[in-house]
Amino acid sequence: MVEAAAEVPPGTFPNFVAEGTLLVRRGEHDKALPCFTNALLLRPGDKQCLVARSKCYLKLGDTENSLKDAEASLQNDKTFSKGLYQKAETLYTMGDFEFALVFYHRGYRLRPELQKFRLGIQKCQEAIVNCIGSPSSVKLENNEDICFLSRQAESRKAQQKLQIKLTKDQKRMSKQEHVRNPQTERQLLGELYADKAFLEKLLKDEDLMKSSTKQGIKVKDLVLGGITYLNTRTEFWQQQKPIYARVRERKLRQQRWIRDKKRKPDEVARYIVKSMEDIEMLLAGGSPEESLKKAEHVLKTIQGWSDKEVPNKNELIGNLHNCMGNAQMEMGHMDAALQSHQTDLELARQNNLPGAISRALDNIGRVYARIGKFQQAIDSWEEKIPMAKSSLEKTWLFHEIGQCYLELSQAEEARSYGQKSLQAADEEGDVEWQLNASVLVAQAQVKLKDYQAAIINFEKALEKAKLIHNDDAQQAIIIALNDVSKSFIKDLKEGERTAASPKDDDYSSENTEETSKRTTEREGSKGSELSIETQSNERQEDEPENDDEEPDDDEEPENDDEGNEQADKESESSEGEKEEPGTGERED
Repeated sequence: MVEAAAEVPPGTFPNFVAEGTLLVRRGEHDKALPCFTNALLLRPGDKQCLVARSKCYLKLGDTENSLKDAEASLQNDKTFSKGLYQKAETLYTMGDFEFALVFYHRGYRLRPELQKFRLGIQKCQEAIVNCIGSPSSVKLENNEDICFLSRQAESRKAQQKLQIKLTKDQKRMSKQEHVRNPQTERQLLGELYADKAFLEKLLKDEDLMKSSTKQGIKVKDLVLGGITYLNTRTEFWQQQKPIYARVRERKLRQQRWIRDKKRKPDEVARYIVKSMEDIEMLLAGGSPEESLKKAEHVLKTIQGWSDKEVPNKNELIGNLHNCMGNAQMEMGHMDAALQSHQTDLELARQNNLPGAISRALDNIGRVYARIGKFQQAIDSWEEKIPMAKSSLEKTWLFHEIGQCYLELSQAEEARSYGQKSLQAADEEGDVEWQLNASVLVAQAQVKLKDYQAAIINFEKALEKAKLIHNDDAQQAIIIALNDVSKSFIKDLKEGERTAASPKDDDYSSENTEETSKRTTEREGSKGSELSIETQSNERQEDEPENDDEEPDDDEEPENDDEGNEQADKESESSEGEKEEPGTGERED
């Protein structure tokens, strides 16, 4: 018991069988063979495992071991249908068509509902007819009495008849063409049919057929050998897969295709989810061409399905157009990308899908911005603003709109949207977008020549860049700060120059006003003096009798002359802007 246990390989019987079955499905029969062998060591004589290993041997061309395993599976149960079919298939592959026919009939009697036994009977009968030439030479009955026939004897007879038939064909080949159906022969030979037609054409060239090669081989023998080989291949392929079998296989493929079209809802959902994941993974992995091909294939497949099979068909088609547009944009095909995203937008509006509308407007804006049509990009993104849900989405949206306005040299709008982006970034607490928004505001303020505010925002952006350790951003901001500082100093110097000249002008104007006021006051005082002088003269005329006061009258004009001389001096001391009307009146 201990020795037997030591010989058992590590593992269990079901595990070995499952692994071998999986490898067979993959077509790796050489790797599956040891799995079934280990399983048989754990459970010797298991008929299912024997049939599985027999299939592996048959696929690998080892017909002898395949037949041994098939017969071993029938050792304890002569009615085991899988064993009967596997033995018949092995015998058919070995060329024992008559004996294989016996086991196909046995299996058909036991399991008449299985189509594979009926097909085996048909292909065996056709193979026998092709090899022997007439069905009358073989008489097989569905009786148990035929079991006593020796398989070796029957195989020998079949091989002898086959050799005789081939020898006669070779002798007849030089005299007459082999009678065949050209259409059938074309289907069986495929691409080799043109080669056979070429060789047959060479046979008609008598001079060529009489010639020989350098080695002394006649060209005619070479041509006949090639034609004989192709005829043999034709017969072999007709035995392996006759025309009726090909027609039936084509019908089965059509039925399978129709069955696949009527998929179950869960199968449809799994297919769609898997396909969308593959499309997104290909795009994210840097393979936009493969992603585009996959999306186009899935789109074509889904368009052939009914609305019952895919309830959200229009939404799914729009999503596929979105994936195609993203892949086309990565490939640089902007016109195609714009068309795909516009199709996505149309489908979203037709089906009233707000989320899809927002997505399409976002992508259309990005395409327009990429190709330099900034106003169209702004129009698309501004339409999307009410649909933005999160603060982070608003931050990005406001920033992109402001950037487009900056490209259009509309600095005021750029600053406004930059401030909105900064506010949304503060609400979200995203440092990176705070950095981007601060830079945008500062750039707009530079355009507006608000250098002091621009310096403040650039310094804030520099702090954010240091916080997230973005060295490239730090260097760019430092360069921008230096440029803005130079512009700010230059602007200050120009402001000082322009500020100095207006003060002198104001001072001179104030002096002019004061001078005019003083002149007016002087004119008023001179007028009052004239009125006093006139009154005094009138009084002198009224009192002529007082001779003693004449000297006083003579003194008053002297005083008046002195007053006039003083007034003249004051008027001459002024800026000379006005004339001296008081003196003129006095002279009159």
